[in-house]
Amino acid sequence: MDVSKLFSLEGRIALVTGGSRNIGKWIAEGFIAQGAKVYISSRKAEACLATAQELGPNCIALPHDISTVAGCRALAEAFAEKEQRLDILVNNAGAAWGEPFEKFPEAGWDKVMDLNLKSPFFLTQALHGALKAAGSASKPAKVINITSIDGMRLNPWDTFSYHASKAGLIYLTKRMAARLISDHINVTSIAPGAFASEMNRAARDHGNEVAKRIPAGRIGAEEDLAAAAIYLASRAGDYVVGETITVDGGLVNASLGTSIDA
Repeated sequence: MDVSKLFSLEGRIALVTGGSRNIGKWIAEGFIAQGAKVYISSRKAEACLATAQELGPNCIALPHDISTVAGCRALAEAFAEKEQRLDILVNNAGAAWGEPFEKFPEAGWDKVMDLNLKSPFFLTQALHGALKAAGSASKPAKVINITSIDGMRLNPWDTFSYHASKAGLIYLTKRMAARLISDHINVTSIAPGAFASEMNRAARDHGNEVAKRIPAGRIGAEEDLAAAAIYLASRAGDYVVGETITVDGGLVNASLGTSIDA
């Protein structure tokens, strides 16, 4: 057993959505450090291009808005113009919306559900051929959905569609995994806890306070998220199928707890 190669991504091709900042950027950076060629996508072209330039020659920007099925297909077509296969797809692009139950709008429901739940399915579908071209019994292709611990327990905020979308994506991961394993494509998910990001402004803006409620005594670091993604994407994670890895210091806020105004 050559343990040194277990976490290598040398020669692999990855696509990370929402890759211009925060979780997507951390994962892209980790993949590149392990030898992968990484395409990043986001709807903001300028930010996408800037991040690709920052991360170096093994990072290529493919800016697209994947909030619609047409957008997912357009990204897949753009990728196909550059590569014949796709070893790793990270469905990370996401949105959140918080508003009281009495006022929660259809727009807030549809925006979040479309990007968080529908897009991972249809983007994977659009890239199915490229993933199949990469996968084999000895070296499966990988699809990693970025879910959330908010898909497993409640947070203190009125994020109705976010909760529903992330819970749905955790179970969609299982359903997709059951189908795609026959094509030598492993589907898994990562459920981040408290990380300082645009999606988690409480952790970003009040990290010290949030850390007091976490058994590990700290919020997550960039390396924590990147390491989990590298594990699932590499040979080390080849026998993990349909499961969700929780990256959190101890499943905080099992009850609603105390809200931090974000």
